[in-house]
Amino acid sequence: MASFFSNIISIFTGGAAQPGNEKSAAPAVSAEPQMHAGCTIYATPQREGNQFRLMGRIEKDVNGEMLVRTFIRADVFTSSDDAVESTFRKAQQIIDQNGAGLFGDGEKTRQV
Repeated sequence: MASFFSNIISIFTGGAAQPGNEKSAAPAVSAEPQMHAGCTIYATPQREGNQFRLMGRIEKDVNGEMLVRTFIRADVFTSSDDAVESTFRKAQQIIDQNGAGLFGDGEKTRQV
């Protein structure tokens, strides 16, 4: 009976992580990385209740050093496949809009 009420409550709270419900904070299964303009894109959508938040990282080897740019957006999707597809599109947009400036600061890791 308590499980029933927990499920009802999770509908209204977005399925927030609760003790014994660790899977709601786990990332979705990520897809194979894609290449775009010399960068490697990894889609790693974050599971939030019954939805998936757009999240990923962009990596590039610059002078023998791997530089990483992570990003997370407010967009949420009901399927992990839609989240992965949109993550790749968003990463390509970030790369195209920022050009060389995306990794121009030389920081090893930062969020964009």
